[in-house]
Amino acid sequence: MRAMPEPRWPANVHVSSHPLVAHKLTLLRDTQTQPKQFRELVRELSWLLGYEAMADMATTGKQVETPLEPMTGVRLDLRVGLIPVLRAGLGMVEAMLELMPTAEVWHIGLYRDERTLKPVEYYNKLPDAATVQVCLILDPMLATGGSSAATVDVLKAWGAARIKQVSLIAAPEGIRTLTAAHPDVEVHVAAIDRALNERGYIVPGLGDAGDRQFGTFAGPSSEPGHDLSDTSETAEIVRRLQRRR
Repeated sequence: MRAMPEPRWPANVHVSSHPLVAHKLTLLRDTQTQPKQFRELVRELSWLLGYEAMADMATTGKQVETPLEPMTGVRLDLRVGLIPVLRAGLGMVEAMLELMPTAEVWHIGLYRDERTLKPVEYYNKLPDAATVQVCLILDPMLATGGSSAATVDVLKAWGAARIKQVSLIAAPEGIRTLTAAHPDVEVHVAAIDRALNERGYIVPGLGDAGDRQFGTFAGPSSEPGHDLSDTSETAEIVRRLQRRR
């Protein structure tokens, strides 16, 4: 049986080919991986993907004194903002801050309406105007692409000049949605999986990244990969947050 050819993705879509990324992603997918190890793997993968995503960052010269003589080195010439999409994106922040300790962190909260599969914004604490030149959206799963496209809409309206999406796993549908809506946004992922299932979850995927990080999977009665932010209880919490803003 002849293998199906790999699809050609737009030039702004970057799928890591690093063997360490592939190895750690396999461990992340495993149902036997417990929350502690899962969080550690998310952090390690985020570090590796962040390293790749920042390969084209602009630099300027910087004079330093080595123990032997002066020399001209380089330093980053851009202010970077990290935008973790709540809640699963929180697990990616620490690794990114190790790479860029001076990065600013701003939070955007979105949940997916289980009827329409469309994103609903419930939390946004961005300043009045953009304070950074480059924004990295951190979201482990790029599934339907709706949440990512909506986040980019918010950041562009805010005034962000350049935006990148960093995710662990993407679905082809999510890639197509995001790149069609925002062809200028670069996408960095560890893998692009086969498809979305009828409920809008990535397969084979790894389940729900938020539940697996924070140990909130409800058990056999809950569909694997179902984000608890879609429940009526969480929806009520969302409404309370909106009233307090």
